[in-house]
Amino acid sequence: MRTLLAIFAHPDDESFGPGGTLAKYAYNGVAVHYVCGTRGEAGTVDPERLNGYPDVGALRTAELMCAARVLRLAGVHFLGYRDSGMAGTESNSLPESLHAAPLDEVAGRIIEHIERLRPDVIITHDPFGGYGHPDHIKLHRATLRAYELRYGVEWTLEADGRWVSARQNAPTAPRLYFATLPKTLLKWAVRILPLFGQNPRAFGRNGDIDLVQIASWDVPITTRIDTRRYVAIKQQAADCHASQQSFGRRSRIQRFLFRRNQGTEYFCRALPSYRRGEPLETGLFGD
Repeated sequence: MRTLLAIFAHPDDESFGPGGTLAKYAYNGVAVHYVCGTRGEAGTVDPERLNGYPDVGALRTAELMCAARVLRLAGVHFLGYRDSGMAGTESNSLPESLHAAPLDEVAGRIIEHIERLRPDVIITHDPFGGYGHPDHIKLHRATLRAYELRYGVEWTLEADGRWVSARQNAPTAPRLYFATLPKTLLKWAVRILPLFGQNPRAFGRNGDIDLVQIASWDVPITTRIDTRRYVAIKQQAADCHASQQSFGRRSRIQRFLFRRNQGTEYFCRALPSYRRGEPLETGLFGD
């Protein structure tokens, strides 16, 4: 059985991110596992949603397990760190936070899961963490470091934003992809949001997402997955994360941005290194 391993930072990253791709492969016989860096303890949650749960982490873990059933994940595994919160918050400096953890320590925990699950493909965050979240960026860097430590892969960052492996000692290293988004729609949103009375530099539930900055972070698109048949499944999985849903449902423009192009998901292939001129891939397993 082929195995796909998704490595993301929080409960909901799997559903709000490449949930369609995870569902597509899981529903077609691939063992899809999720390694989650934290339990989302720093997430903003309406107090009434905590009824029956001891804390935010327990609530969001339950939401993740709901989504895992919908997506038919073969397993959910935790790295054991605490959610660091957005950049500049006090949670960043907590010693138990993912952001504060030594890079090689995080990479070592990732390697343990790689050696146990033996994935053919790994997906993780892109170099900018999607929207700049410290935990997303930390797991991106820790995954690259895991490849260095486990497989002897040496990385070079190209001017166009591609990570290229300068030397690969182990041909059995899993294919590596970064989940990402094309920035065309986002650049359009930056211009149109003010017409709806919203500040693109203070987007989201807590006003701590800078869409202008995010739109400037270009990550090359190498792979495009058709997930149209799995849009409803992805939406059902996202609905499991009810405590975090308001960011995509509070206004018409936010709903539009969240649902737009859900039938296609995008990735940047890091290993095997993507060479300029290659056609866009339509699958993650090289077939």
